Amino acid sequence: MMKWFPRLFSKDSAEHPSRSRDDHVMRPSALKGTGSDTVTSSLPRFHGSAADRIHATRATPLDRARFRLRSAFTPSQPIIDARMFAGRAQVLRTLIRSIEDQLLHVVLYGDRGIGKTSLLHVLTSLAREARYIVRYASCGEETEFSDMFRAIAKDIPLLFHADYAPTSEESEEGRSLADLLPEGQVTVPQLTDLFAKISGTRVLIVLDEFDRAHSHAFRRSIAELIKNLSDRSIRVQLVVAGVASNLNELIEHIPSIRRNILGLQVPRMTGAEIEELVHNGEAVCGLTFDPEAISLVTAVAYGSPYIASLLSQHAGLSAIDRKAKSVGRVDVTNAISQAVNEIVQRVSAKSLHYIARAKTDGHERNLGLIARAALHAGGRLTAEQVEIILDSSGSANDYLEKLRTEYGLVEKVHEDPGEAYQFVEEGVPVFLWMQLAQVLLTGEQSSRKSLDALLASLADR
Repeated sequence: MMKWFPRLFSKDSAEHPSRSRDDHVMRPSALKGTGSDTVTSSLPRFHGSAADRIHATRATPLDRARFRLRSAFTPSQPIIDARMFAGRAQVLRTLIRSIEDQLLHVVLYGDRGIGKTSLLHVLTSLAREARYIVRYASCGEETEFSDMFRAIAKDIPLLFHADYAPTSEESEEGRSLADLLPEGQVTVPQLTDLFAKISGTRVLIVLDEFDRAHSHAFRRSIAELIKNLSDRSIRVQLVVAGVASNLNELIEHIPSIRRNILGLQVPRMTGAEIEELVHNGEAVCGLTFDPEAISLVTAVAYGSPYIASLLSQHAGLSAIDRKAKSVGRVDVTNAISQAVNEIVQRVSAKSLHYIARAKTDGHERNLGLIARAALHAGGRLTAEQVEIILDSSGSANDYLEKLRTEYGLVEKVHEDPGEAYQFVEEGVPVFLWMQLAQVLLTGEQSSRKSLDALLASLADR
């Protein structure tokens, strides 16, 4: 019925046997035609190639810097290359010691954008160097225990099973532990018995984005598996990671496995670590960030590697656009404006409406600083934090209640012993803080100093 389909492609190949893959890509010259030259010449163009190269014949040092900038700062992607990893040395040391020396399972938790996934990628790379079998998996809303662990077992060669010699027929055929599992649903006891036979290596299973797994059955099974693996000293360990402000939010039935796990919260980066992040990017892209630019990135990022990477990338592009090899304060200011324009698209119309109302009523400064405080505390807002911002100009509890009842921007944290609040929408704190920084940095030169003065005044309290 569709005999014409292969002929459609084979004809082109037959008539043009010397064509390369790149010849099928539309080049700027292909856009030329009657009356099109003037139009295309005025349009923005890509500066590089999707084939991970730049046009060598016309590449300038700034072209190369722009091309490398995509690898130097990756706000939308985790860090894979350990050479680009900044700070976190103590966290990584604790992780390795817990896995290698204490034989614990680890629950890694923290705020979104704090660098958990980057940390996990570096950990898996180092574990593989140490000859661990590492299986990294991301959880989703529909993740099922049986399907996930059947796939994990498929990645463990049968030659590491105590009952099969490396020279056995099954091992030489490249079979895996999954071949020993029965048909149908895989249970925790079945998986425990199978993993108990692992010999000659250690297995590290990394489950990222665990907070996205909504199935209570899946979470219970993970907790039960951790307990079984520990009770029988099996050579398999789990590292579970996800967005949470405390350990109990991430793992259910915690009392039964508390002694078997290390709960490790990923802290915000220090100022020195943010500077290291920027310097790592400098080494890759070839641009230099002057001290004032680094200081501003550090102040606005406030310990967030995501914000630091986002601002550094946009600031680098700003410098290149003005034909400069050095990134200055003006470029970071431009980067903040660019970032605000991006982030606002992720905030709901409802939240934007209430934010506009609150600003009209004179709450812009307080909202921005309260958002900054929330970002630094994993999303939690307490009366003590807000009191520092209000500077004795009103009741912190009353102010938080006002933000809840009149503007609908915050809510009480469920069953929180400290009666803390949190923003209703996750993306709002980043938007509010970045927008306040934008307002304070734009305008006359005297106004640009207001952000530094404000941050200095907060540090003194």
